[in-house]
Amino acid sequence: MDAQKLKHRRQVRRSSRVRAKITGTAERPRLTVFRSSKHIYVQLIDDMKGVTLAAADTKAKDFKTGHKSGSNIQAATDLGKILAETAKSKGITKVAFDRGHFKYHGRLKALADAARANGLEF
Repeated sequence: MDAQKLKHRRQVRRSSRVRAKITGTAERPRLTVFRSSKHIYVQLIDDMKGVTLAAADTKAKDFKTGHKSGSNIQAATDLGKILAETAKSKGITKVAFDRGHFKYHGRLKALADAARANGLEF
């Protein structure tokens, strides 16, 4: 089997295990994280209605000013703060963390810790 196909198959299997346990509701939306090589994207999703309640990413123009890279731990920390502030303004305090197929390590851990420090509970 091709190495890329095998890698993708493993990623799908890992994300399926995580998603089987986590569902977002209006009271406790799912905080999903996608990490590319250059940027980080986060969303608060209500799975019952199929609606994104809030979103933030490192590609935003206001985020790019003051950051050299959108893919380091400092950027993830700042993104966690931004997301927590956005969620609080919409009345969301509790979320379910969906790491997808990524390990809870490095940039994901920094983002989660910053979101917790700024008022989100998960």
